[in-house]
Amino acid sequence: MFDPSDKPRVFGLPPGVDFPAALVQRLTEAYADQPPEALARVRLIVNTRRMERRIHELFAEGPTRLLPRIELLTDLSEARVLPGIPAAVPPLRRRLEITQLVAGLLERERSLAPRSALYDLSDSLAALMDEMHGEGVSPDTLYKLDVSNHSAHWARSLKFLQIVQHYFDRADEAPDSETRQRMVVSALGKVWDENPPADPVIIAGSTGSRGTTMMLMQAVARLPQGAIVLPGYDFDMPKEAWSDLDEALTGEDHPQFRFRALMKTFGIGPGDIRRWTDATAPNGARNRLVSLALRPAPVTDCWLAEGPKLGDLAPAFEGITLIEAPSQREEALAIALRLREAAETGRTAALITPDRMLTRQVTAALDRWGILPDDSAGTPLQLSPPGRFLRHVAALFHLKSDAEMLVTLLKHPLTHSGNDRGPHLRWTRELELHLRRKGVPHPTAETLQAWALKIDEDGASEWAEWAASCLLNRSDAQALPLSDQLARHIELAERIAQGPVGVGSGALWKEKAGRKAQETVAELRKEADAGGPIGPTDYASLFNAILSRHEVRDRDAPHPDILIWGTLEARVQGADLLILGGLNEGTWPEMPAPDPWLNRQMRHDAGLLLPERRIGLSAHDFQQAIAAPEVWLTRAVRSDDAQTVPSRWLNRLLNLSHGLPDQGGRQALDDARARGQDWMAQIAALERVAPVAPVMRPSPRPPVAARPRALSVTEIKHLVRDPYAIYAKHVLKLRPLDPLMRAPDALLRGIVTHDVLERFLTAVTHDGEDLSAATLMDKAETILAEMVPWPEMRALWLARLERVADWFVATEAERLRRAKPAGFEISGKHEMTNPVFTLKAKADRIDRDAEGRLHIYDYKTGKPPSTSQQTSFDKQLLLEAAMASEGAFEGLDPADVARAVFIGLGSTPEEVDAPLDDHPPEKVWAEFAKLVSAYLDAGQGFTARRALFKEDDPTDYDQLSRFGEWDTTQDPVPEDLE
Repeated sequence: MFDPSDKPRVFGLPPGVDFPAALVQRLTEAYADQPPEALARVRLIVNTRRMERRIHELFAEGPTRLLPRIELLTDLSEARVLPGIPAAVPPLRRRLEITQLVAGLLERERSLAPRSALYDLSDSLAALMDEMHGEGVSPDTLYKLDVSNHSAHWARSLKFLQIVQHYFDRADEAPDSETRQRMVVSALGKVWDENPPADPVIIAGSTGSRGTTMMLMQAVARLPQGAIVLPGYDFDMPKEAWSDLDEALTGEDHPQFRFRALMKTFGIGPGDIRRWTDATAPNGARNRLVSLALRPAPVTDCWLAEGPKLGDLAPAFEGITLIEAPSQREEALAIALRLREAAETGRTAALITPDRMLTRQVTAALDRWGILPDDSAGTPLQLSPPGRFLRHVAALFHLKSDAEMLVTLLKHPLTHSGNDRGPHLRWTRELELHLRRKGVPHPTAETLQAWALKIDEDGASEWAEWAASCLLNRSDAQALPLSDQLARHIELAERIAQGPVGVGSGALWKEKAGRKAQETVAELRKEADAGGPIGPTDYASLFNAILSRHEVRDRDAPHPDILIWGTLEARVQGADLLILGGLNEGTWPEMPAPDPWLNRQMRHDAGLLLPERRIGLSAHDFQQAIAAPEVWLTRAVRSDDAQTVPSRWLNRLLNLSHGLPDQGGRQALDDARARGQDWMAQIAALERVAPVAPVMRPSPRPPVAARPRALSVTEIKHLVRDPYAIYAKHVLKLRPLDPLMRAPDALLRGIVTHDVLERFLTAVTHDGEDLSAATLMDKAETILAEMVPWPEMRALWLARLERVADWFVATEAERLRRAKPAGFEISGKHEMTNPVFTLKAKADRIDRDAEGRLHIYDYKTGKPPSTSQQTSFDKQLLLEAAMASEGAFEGLDPADVARAVFIGLGSTPEEVDAPLDDHPPEKVWAEFAKLVSAYLDAGQGFTARRALFKEDDPTDYDQLSRFGEWDTTQDPVPEDLE
């Protein structure tokens, strides 16, 4: 196939050319006149499975022929027959072994790193080992580095490297995958040197960025019929410009750097790289512009000399649309709209971006038109239904069971999937409402059984027993062998997935995601003996990390022509339209991850890859993608919280073009932006909604028969300040849904404080305990431990009680001197006849003195209402005093009320008396009757936010009243309701 040559045969294809198609074209043309078996003797080595599939698809288009041998770089046929090369240690097993070594080191020397960094450090150390094996760098090379300027950091890194030294010492006996691949390539090179194959051997699509790959390329280049075919080779870059890429520290982020390194390794120059075919780039003018724009930063002064030679730039921008969206959401909408048009017109369109947030937003936007793109990245296994389910189950072993965990797992679609889910879903709903109403933060088996007996349905008790045994009280701190932790985890997961009836695993291992999860679990089970003892918390973190390395794809469901690719997939695929999304610095290119082991200079000196290698490969992907016939370049001008910076490559392209106005650069940019603005205008039209007039401030007037005829004394404040809340609660029967997990809010603090004071005073007055701050705090600690499951809130609330304990005890002594408690939490009811109305109350505490007079107390954890507020709005104590004077409280005869006091236990403790002298019972009842009569009148509306204490105080019914469309400066609009 190839003529004899005294130099390595290296070919290239320019950016924008369909690489697999051109590769197949040259092969079919070269063997068109040869016997059928001639092409079958060609050996074609490619770098990705996707490339292999694409080549097979192109050959399958016809005519019928024998195919060449197509192999992967990482799966050479000789790897199975070369003698003396042992099988590779599975990557998961090696990761588990390294994790154990790092855990032991951290246990011995706690100052090196926190325990929480165990898995990140283990993965990073394993990645460093893989790179060292792949590049042929031994630990001795690192030990000899000059580290005088950073000896402290190097000393820490050295401790970690020393614990994995034995993997290098016996690498030939138990190699990892990188070491074995290097051993295979090295042995294959020797075999070929001794007995070179006469038929063509071609490496296609690789840039030689890894040391082992470069070894194989060198071995192929020495063969009589060996050849290298480079993708996206820049034939437009002048010969003298290639010398600017000689220094790795300044040039490795250039898209063509790897090709320059290859030339130096092979001893050839740019002129020795020949074209694989005569195929030309779709837009040669654009390729030349991009080539100049991406020159290394230190030599961009060449723009001044070479820029004018580019000629008219209008052709270079033909087919380019530039989208500079105000936000990522609008960027995603614009991309989705363009993809929708492509789907309607039958064109193949692909979004290329490393930004997974952008791809999720585009997928969500396409859903409005029923289009599901074919996302090459798939769904991370940890985010799939079985992945989430297994992670929730793993958490049961190290987190204290609470209502949220219980309901989350009961509601999961895989739970109870082995038999009839109807009763399960109904009981789950009823149990959730029960837990919300009762405020049970940590349910127990007794809680669930009591609920099951209450609903009294067949099977409910057995279901509650199953739920409690599976989901409650599973946590412990016991370290077990990894195999045992995995076994009990999967056993419990299958039991939960099956349900209480029958055996099996329900739908846990079904569908593609389930099968992938089962494969992952089987792999971990196989290698678990290398994990050693592990606690439940570390096990959950390890299991999550293992799931995160796998993805799930459903290739049959998506739209065949609407594609989402990563930059790697874009190298070997073809589409009518390419959309390069997320072109902002930090996204494309992604910034190199921090290296905890070696800095840039140390990596360079050791012969390892610089962090900029990934940037250079990404730049190469950009150079190839932007060379397509039709291209969209999109970015968001702002992120969630700040202005963004354009990608360095886009920025250079824009700056170079803008600096060439005489060649139409500025006009070409304006035209590209104008095309983008046309699409942004379509987005604005798509998002535009017809103006809707805001509602007016509501003041509903329901029928008199529907108005409430009974309220509690604490609700009277709402009737005065926010009548709409009374209407929503008692007329519409709407109540806020109780939280599943009771929050440590003011309501709970008030409940707990009332309970503490009641038990304290009961003990003091009935059991004879000391009236002291110490006794009060002992009671508080006990009660908070029972009722407050948040340690930090317990400590905070205890501290607040401690600040007021001395004041409360001192003033309580005076209160007890005046009167003795007659009861706590005493219920009362007052029946009115004109109008017919019932007033209910529950007094925190009522004392009776020696003269038979009553003293009413109400505890407030915040600031109590002032006298003026009690006069006009907060009439709680005044009404309770009036009720007590008539004997409305259970167990108490009518009596005079000597005092009614708010006891404030806030930051400034105080007592605030109700103005009983100015508001005797007769006056209170007359004013109350007038208030109630007004709201039982058909013409009186229940105005929203009538007289709140603060203008911005939130209420439970602001959304219902659509507050925000109106404000309190507007007059209410009455509305008669039927």
